[in-house]
Amino acid sequence: MNKLYFIGIGGTAMGAVALACSQLGFEVCGSDANIYPPMSDFLRESGILYYEGFSTNNIIDANPDMIVVGNSVSRGNPELEYALDERMTLVSMPEIIRDYLIAKNTSIVISGTHGKTTTSSLTAWLLDSAGLNLGFLIGGIPGNYKQGCRPAPKADNGYFVSEGDEYDTAFFDKRSKFLLYKPTIAVINNLEFDHADIFSSLDDIKKSFRLFARLIPRNGLLLAANEDANVREIAAAALSKVETFGLGEDAFWRAIDIEYSETGTNFALVKNGENVGRFSTLLSGEHNLRNTLAAISVAMNVGISIHDIQHGLNTYKLPKRRLETIGIWNGCTIIDDFAHHPTAIAETLKTLRQKYKGSRIVACFEPRSNTTTRNIFQKELPDSFQNADIVCFGALNRPERYGESERLNTTLIAETLRSEGKTVQIISSEEGSNSQWGKDIYSFLEKNVREGDVIVLLSNGDFGGLRALLKEGIGKG
Repeated sequence: MNKLYFIGIGGTAMGAVALACSQLGFEVCGSDANIYPPMSDFLRESGILYYEGFSTNNIIDANPDMIVVGNSVSRGNPELEYALDERMTLVSMPEIIRDYLIAKNTSIVISGTHGKTTTSSLTAWLLDSAGLNLGFLIGGIPGNYKQGCRPAPKADNGYFVSEGDEYDTAFFDKRSKFLLYKPTIAVINNLEFDHADIFSSLDDIKKSFRLFARLIPRNGLLLAANEDANVREIAAAALSKVETFGLGEDAFWRAIDIEYSETGTNFALVKNGENVGRFSTLLSGEHNLRNTLAAISVAMNVGISIHDIQHGLNTYKLPKRRLETIGIWNGCTIIDDFAHHPTAIAETLKTLRQKYKGSRIVACFEPRSNTTTRNIFQKELPDSFQNADIVCFGALNRPERYGESERLNTTLIAETLRSEGKTVQIISSEEGSNSQWGKDIYSFLEKNVREGDVIVLLSNGDFGGLRALLKEGIGKG
């Protein structure tokens, strides 16, 4: 098996895994529709051939030994249909990760509803900066690396850190991705309902996490968030050793004497009741402190010294779009963040309130995911914005997917927030039919913000062009 063909190579994870496979010696190519920067630049600079658009001729020309099918690819794709007709070998991306990247390495899998990218990239950096033989898979764009996936520099007997996604694997395999990652050490940061397009309920998600925990060998380790009742329930059924982490008194790994500031967080670490020492991190907020505790717990369990851990914390850089400061616009600090789930939004805004004491917080939220565009969190979302002074709701992404009774009603949320004294702006579905609806929010911000405000963009998309407009204006006013 020398030639791999990736259908859907333009996805962030697919492109990163394709490069990692190329570095392992495979001949790699693939295809996707509408590959734009930064992925088009990434693939080109990595020397990976890709076809624009899907065509049977692409497969014929490439003549691969094996075809990697992205989880966004479904029946009807002409390349997939040809591969099925010709009885070609089809595999999912997680299978490639399991068989060729994790292989015989110690597998460290970071899971949970929130914080996976930050925790997995921090864990990888703590191990890597300490000199361990390390490979990794990180879903976002990690600040310390130029690529989101890398094989371990030496063959087996190293470590591989994976961001363990609970989303499904491929059209032919509806298991959660993390069920293929052979965890030796597993982290469960938190557990809430999400991904309503593939999970029917919280119990349905718990089932996947329960299966995940059962994959850990007897001599492995589960690191479980102590303050999350759902995680504790999963941990109680684990057959491996379990260590908890958190801020509560009964956590095995616990942070105490915590000091939050504009420059980060300082805390003392307690292990099983004994003080280990004091640490500082450039990360801000309580949720990032829990992410840091999880990463330190992994690092200490694989034998990294306190000195090396602190060095890693000092040199760690957040992934793109995770509380990323992108500049100053009209005297306001612009923050870019990925948060979309109500809990993640609330934690992000709480962190900004702690960090920017005395500043007004302007939260701009774009409902884009399959869960947040529906009314599943209709009641929870108003509470998520308690730490914001001004709230802007972008247009629902592809509202035609759901009937009006199923859609998130931002008008009702706006009414609730206005009754609490907040200034609120919304983009209706009609206004959202213009792809550049972000201009309307831009105009609203120009009239309503003042110097010293903090504007946070909460979205994994382009916010109707708002993000680009703000970036263009950075430094001009």
